[in-house]
Amino acid sequence: MRKEHILVIRFSALGDVAMAVPVVWALANQYPDIRVTVLSRGPARPLFDDLAPNVNFMEADVKHEYHGVRGLNALYRRLVAKQFTKVADLHNVLRSDYLRMRFNLGRYRVEHIDKHRRMRRKLTSYKHKVMQQLPSSFENYAEVFARLGYPVDISQFHSIFPPEGGNQNMLPAIIGPKSSFQKWIGIAPFAAHKGKIYPPQLMEQVIAQLIQKEPRARILLFGQGELEEQYFKQWCDQYQQCLYVGKHCETLYQELILMSHLDVMLSMDSANMHLASLTAIPVVSVWGATHPMAGFLGYHQSQENAIQVDLDCRPCSIFGNKPCKRGDYACLNNIPPERIVERITSIINN
Repeated sequence: MRKEHILVIRFSALGDVAMAVPVVWALANQYPDIRVTVLSRGPARPLFDDLAPNVNFMEADVKHEYHGVRGLNALYRRLVAKQFTKVADLHNVLRSDYLRMRFNLGRYRVEHIDKHRRMRRKLTSYKHKVMQQLPSSFENYAEVFARLGYPVDISQFHSIFPPEGGNQNMLPAIIGPKSSFQKWIGIAPFAAHKGKIYPPQLMEQVIAQLIQKEPRARILLFGQGELEEQYFKQWCDQYQQCLYVGKHCETLYQELILMSHLDVMLSMDSANMHLASLTAIPVVSVWGATHPMAGFLGYHQSQENAIQVDLDCRPCSIFGNKPCKRGDYACLNNIPPERIVERITSIINN
């Protein structure tokens, strides 16, 4: 009898892929006799390479090498050669829909994620909003495998690292190892969309207040991009406790190791919230245009650590990519820095 080999498809942003990790881990560990191959973009590889002995990672550049129908047909031929027995589409967009159609024609057993789009529209409606908790992405992913005949219990997943965290010897010398008396506070202050970014001038106040309350703490700044280049340099020049992680860590895996030794991470509703969650550290998350009710809170993170303000217009977007109808981004500007600092200090002091 041929061994079951499940193809798991999830492209998109790194944070969405990261949310599949606890579910894939549960699948691989609860069904050790099956093989699992995760198909995604290259940056996601460190999340799956050492996840379980029966989990493999397959990289696909769908923006260039496998772009368009011709590219997807080439990708499909490559996938067929792997002799998969079942397909789990955890993305459900045009690219994965096309691949799913090809597999269906080939009489494969195929299931796809339900994104609950009608519930999302009600949650983000401006005039007829329905504030109802949507299933989490973890639940949505697990449902796909259940329909394939593999129900999973994701509650057993703790971290991609052992209880003691990742190997600190792999960190750059300027960062680690961590001294016993130190507090390490990670801050990932930016996101892909304006509706999810706490104003930098307010974030600087958070940093200043944290340093005042915890003078021996190290502030480790995560993220890479134009905004990071602009503000991280200013903050590192102004505050000697700050360190721009991306200038010293060469790989995502090093950043994950570093995250596993943080006392707390402060993040927006962004990929770093999910990456830090996979290392079993508490994350204080700031929510503006988006809302935890949409199902994207980090794995095993507490609602108490989700910082947000109640406004009739919130949430206005699932992904934070829509312009503010009020024009003032009150959902973010009305969050006082003191509230964030208080939450962070309560975590590291306990």
